[in-house]
Amino acid sequence: MPVPPSLRTLLRTIPTLAPVSNRAVLSVSGSQASEFLNGLLACNVQGKQTYGTFLHAQGRVLYDTFLYNSPTPSLSSTGPTYLIEYDPTPSEAPTLMSLLKRYVLRSKVRIRDVSEEWDVWAAWGSEEAKETKEWSWARSGAVEPVWRTSEWPWGTENGTILDRRAPGMGKRMLVRKGETPADASTHELASKDAYLLHRIMHGVPEGSVDIQPMHAFPIESNLDAMGGLDFRKGCYVGQELTVRTYHTGAVRKRILPVHISSPASLPPYALIKPSLLSTTNNAAAKTPRLRGSSTLLSTIAAPGIGSSVGLALVRLEHLRPDIALVTEEKEEQSWKVEPWWADWWPKQPPDEVHDLNSLA
Repeated sequence: MPVPPSLRTLLRTIPTLAPVSNRAVLSVSGSQASEFLNGLLACNVQGKQTYGTFLHAQGRVLYDTFLYNSPTPSLSSTGPTYLIEYDPTPSEAPTLMSLLKRYVLRSKVRIRDVSEEWDVWAAWGSEEAKETKEWSWARSGAVEPVWRTSEWPWGTENGTILDRRAPGMGKRMLVRKGETPADASTHELASKDAYLLHRIMHGVPEGSVDIQPMHAFPIESNLDAMGGLDFRKGCYVGQELTVRTYHTGAVRKRILPVHISSPASLPPYALIKPSLLSTTNNAAAKTPRLRGSSTLLSTIAAPGIGSSVGLALVRLEHLRPDIALVTEEKEEQSWKVEPWWADWWPKQPPDEVHDLNSLA
């Protein structure tokens, strides 16, 4: 199921610059900052910028984050200074500040909230580096990128991250509060909604609406394919269940972009129910009962289309041509939901599962 042709006009390809709303920034500095964060993040912290996630001990997501090297390292601190960008929306999860302080113990680190110092911007549509990655599949259905380049994939310019979660996402920048990025001279300035539409069309979940704290599992939330999980690093919080799922589990859900017949955006977490399309009585008798439901996440009205698009956590067993998906609003209004696979999503070789070690 590729991107529906009628929706391809929503893919904004001209150089575009947009603010990213509802983001907070914490500073973690000190001589043991790298070791401290490496024991908490599910990605490998090597003193370089990256994308990753903090997990609960039971393997559910707390925060998906970008980890920057500070553009202005602290003069009063020895060792590196990292800036953690995340969604601070209150939820069932502990605040990220309290979570980090819980694990400080005797680590030589300093943690500060610097959200009032930085804005977050995204830029895309300009010429980008060619994607140099392959894919490693596990038997569970988990998939991870294998980078075929000597350059660090997330970029080396402090305060600017190459957004490798999906091809075409562009880059992400920390800019001093109230200032305009330098890219404003070469990019068209757009709204925060333009960025939301941009990442929906690329099938990229982000923040607490799409990756619900204390509920979402990292692989179902595509953090594996987006490069936010390292299945081979040492111990970190939430590792046991995550690695066990990778090796012996089965991925039954994925976050996918969806086309919704509703002309307006819908509230998140509405259930998407499956129903069999009309069939013969004999065929219906042999068809197993449809189990479970999918869940709608972020949505936005599609300009000029008369419908809307969004992201949804979809049960993979419902992705069949004989199954229709429908979500319901109050007053018994229902809307058709059509998932598709983003263009970049890796295609698993038939009857073949790659192991990362064999690709090294």
